[in-house]
Amino acid sequence: MREVVIYRGEDSYWVVECPSLPGCISQGKSREEAVINIKEAIELYVESLNEDGIVVPEENFDTMVLAV
Repeated sequence: MREVVIYRGEDSYWVVECPSLPGCISQGKSREEAVINIKEAIELYVESLNEDGIVVPEENFDTMVLAV
């Protein structure tokens, strides 16, 4: 299980990132599409690490909301 951050990008697409997997980012025209796309991106990211014999980072993400 991985935590992701999802937000609306400047081009009105939804951007979604997996902070515990650096560089694992995707997007979609809708939130639902973005979530489907990041699931695939996470699977491929982990598969690639495994193929290269690299340890998959543990989930270590924590969130905080700041009022500015």
